[in-house]
Amino acid sequence: MLSTKDLKQLQQKGITELQFQTQIENFEKGFPFANLAGAATVGDGIVRFTPEEAEEYAQLFDKKRDELSMVKFVPASGAASRMFKDLIDVEQKYNASEKKIGFARITKCLDNVAKLALSDELNKILEKHGLEAKKLLQEKDYPTIAHYILQTDGLGYQSKPKAMLLFHKYNNEARTAFEEHLVEGVEYAQMVDKTVHLHFTISPEHRALFQEKVNEVVPKYEARYGVKYHIEFSEQMGKTDMIALDKEGNIVRNADGSILFRPGGHGALIENLNALEADLIFIKNIDNVTTDALRPTTYLYKKALAGYLLYIQEAVADCLHQLESLSVSEGALSRIEGFASKLLNIRFSMTYFSRSMRERVSYLGRKLNRPIRVCGMVRNEGEPGGGPYWVRNEHGHKNLQIIEASQIDFNNRFQVDMVKESSHFNPVDLICGVKNYKGNKFNLKNYIDKNTGFISKKKQNGVEMIIQELPGLWNGAMADWNTIFVEVPIETFTPVKTLEDLLRKEHQ
Repeated sequence: MLSTKDLKQLQQKGITELQFQTQIENFEKGFPFANLAGAATVGDGIVRFTPEEAEEYAQLFDKKRDELSMVKFVPASGAASRMFKDLIDVEQKYNASEKKIGFARITKCLDNVAKLALSDELNKILEKHGLEAKKLLQEKDYPTIAHYILQTDGLGYQSKPKAMLLFHKYNNEARTAFEEHLVEGVEYAQMVDKTVHLHFTISPEHRALFQEKVNEVVPKYEARYGVKYHIEFSEQMGKTDMIALDKEGNIVRNADGSILFRPGGHGALIENLNALEADLIFIKNIDNVTTDALRPTTYLYKKALAGYLLYIQEAVADCLHQLESLSVSEGALSRIEGFASKLLNIRFSMTYFSRSMRERVSYLGRKLNRPIRVCGMVRNEGEPGGGPYWVRNEHGHKNLQIIEASQIDFNNRFQVDMVKESSHFNPVDLICGVKNYKGNKFNLKNYIDKNTGFISKKKQNGVEMIIQELPGLWNGAMADWNTIFVEVPIETFTPVKTLEDLLRKEHQ
C-alpha cells in the first residue's frame, strides 16, 4: 500500500501510480528471455564492406555532411569504481609476505605504472608526501601506490567518472577519455559552420567536475583544431528511476522511510536521446577511444557507417514516396519488398503475400517509416557483452536485435547452440537516423519493446536487494528500429574496462 507521502514522492519524480504498479508486476512475472532464431553472421544479417566500399561510403558522407546537423552522444554516467575493483583489493588486502593468489595481474600493472598516463600526476602527489614510486615498487609496497591512485588525498580515481581519468600519454600532454572524445568529434561530427556538438550523459554528482574540465581544456582544443565546441550534459531523468525489493519482496526504503529509487539503467537514456535535434547521431561509449596514431581506421569506418546510413535513408525515402502514390504498380511494390528484405533485413511472413495490394502497401509503409540505426560489429575475440542475433518476436516475426547475455536462456540447448554460432560482438558503435523521409523527428519512445528488461541482485549500503533496469539503450529501447549490422575492424574497438587495459598497445 502506498502512503500519502509515497504518492507525493512519485508525483515529484514524475512517476504515475500505473507505472509504479508495472514495476511491481515486472518483479513478480520477470522479463521473458529473448527467443533467438539464429546468430547474425556475415551474409546473413551482417554486411561486410570491401575496402573500396568503405572508402566509397565514407566519401558519400563527406560529400553530404555540409547539409547535415550532427551530434555525438556519449553515455558517460557513473563512477569508475568497477574499473578499480582489483586495485581496491590491493589497497585493502595485499600483503607481500603472504603472497596471496589473485594479485599477479594487477601488481604487474602497477610495476608498469610509469607507462600509464596518470604516472606524472601520481609522481607529483607522491613527492608531496615524501614518497617515490620507484622505491615503493622496489619494496613491493603496492597498497600505498593503490591508495594514492584511488583516494581523494591522491588522484581520487575511485570516485571519479571514467570520462575524467587520464587515458593516454603524448609527448607534451596527457588526455582524459573526455578529451579524446573531443578530438574524435572534430573528424566526423564537425558541421559546415565548424561547430562540433557533443552530448554527454552524466551523474548529477559529477556535473561540476565535467564543467570544470570543459572550462579547462575546451579553449585549447578549439584553438588547435579551429572549431567551436557545443557541449551539453544531461542526466537520467527521475521519471525513469526504478524501485528495488528486499529478499522478502518488500519495497526497499531509505532511513527516513521514503522509497529508495535507483537509476533505471542505460535504457533510460532513450529519453535523453529523444530530446536531441539532429539529422545524424553518433553513439559511442566513453571508454572506447584510442590514441591519435591508431585513429585513422576509426575515422574511416565511422564515416563509412554514416555514409551507408545516408544511402539507405535515401533509398527508403524513394520507396515511401512511391508507396504514397495511389498508382504504385505491382512491379514497383515487388522491388520495394526486395529492397526491404535485402538491405533492411525485413522478413515477410507467408501470409503477407496473400494480402491485398492495399494491405501490403500499408504494411510496407509502416515497416519502412521508422528510425534507422547502422551498428558496427566486430569479430568476437572473447570480450564480454552483447552481440547481433536474429530474434523472433511474440508474433513469430524475425528481426535483428542486439542481445545481452542476460537475455538468453542458457538452460535451453537450442538457444545455447545459436550462441555458439555467434561470430560478432557489439562494441557500441552506432549511427542513428532519427528523422523520417519528410524531415520530421520520430518520437523514439514509440519504438521501445517494453517487454524486455533486466532483473538482477545487488548489495547496496549493506542491503541485499533485487533490482530491475529498463530495456537497454541499444537492446529493447531500440527494438523496433530498422537495424543494419556492418562488420568493422577490431582496431576500432579499444575499450577500457580495467586499469590493465590502459597498458594495451592501442592505449600506449
